[in-house]
Amino acid sequence: MDNDKAKGVIFGLAIGDALGATTEFIKLPEIKRRYGPQGILDLPDSALFTDDTQMSIAIAEALVRAGEKDIDSIMEAVGEEFIKWLHSPENNRAPGRTCLQGVANMEKGTTWTKSGIERSKGCGSAMRAAPIGYLYQHDPTKLKEVAHATGISTHGHPTADAACIGAAYLVKLALDGIEPEKMIPELLQFTSGISGEFDEAIQKVARCIEWEDEEKALDYLGEGWVGEEAVALALYSFLRYPEDYKRAALRGANINGDSDSIASIAGSISGAYLGIGAILPEWIMRIEKTDYLKDLAKRLVTKKEMVTP
Repeated sequence: MDNDKAKGVIFGLAIGDALGATTEFIKLPEIKRRYGPQGILDLPDSALFTDDTQMSIAIAEALVRAGEKDIDSIMEAVGEEFIKWLHSPENNRAPGRTCLQGVANMEKGTTWTKSGIERSKGCGSAMRAAPIGYLYQHDPTKLKEVAHATGISTHGHPTADAACIGAAYLVKLALDGIEPEKMIPELLQFTSGISGEFDEAIQKVARCIEWEDEEKALDYLGEGWVGEEAVALALYSFLRYPEDYKRAALRGANINGDSDSIASIAGSISGAYLGIGAILPEWIMRIEKTDYLKDLAKRLVTKKEMVTP
């Protein structure tokens, strides 16, 4: 079962990312013009994911190496994996400026506690947090510590901190099988006191989740370029379709804003909640590096057995 959920998280985020990559930087009216009135409905052949998944992989690989150790050892591994990503020839898929600068600072020797861009609250830390939620499902204190540390290594704003912790915690809640309607209060309790902006963004999800007009709700929640909006839009996408991975991911991809990050976060939550069996087999085969992603999920399962209290 745990391998089923691990693959759900990893493939859920990667496929959501690849879906959203096709529509990023395109407004919804143009998406509909290109793909039809319902927007994009299928994953392209030979689908490529973006920096969102690449950085999620970096986090996952670091946790496989050092997830049971102290925070400085974990962050040493994270820094090494981030620097590998920074110089990878595949790091050519519109990576975020803040992530690039934060990792460059780490490479120059700046400690992870100081390497992040102080005023940045972009969604780049939240988009890569899902493996943390998976590994520390049963240790929320460690989950919060690791999410905080990995987040501030690039994004120093308190709202980005809350978004990163929140994105990881939503994966934990989904793995726990918590009823979807209880997720918002549970999330707000866990992130309480970190950022009023984040709290307000999540409270807006509660206010619009029952609106009949989904596009009106999406406009109300924002475009997702900043952390609190990305998590809110991803949570909205999942809560609208908690029993349907495809519809949740497509909801996140068909949006005015940062569609790859939103669909990736939504996909990680949905994959954690439903497992790999909820994802179309043909989508699993189309996403790049299928065999590698399966192996990464398997290694996360093994590491989780070591870190679970």
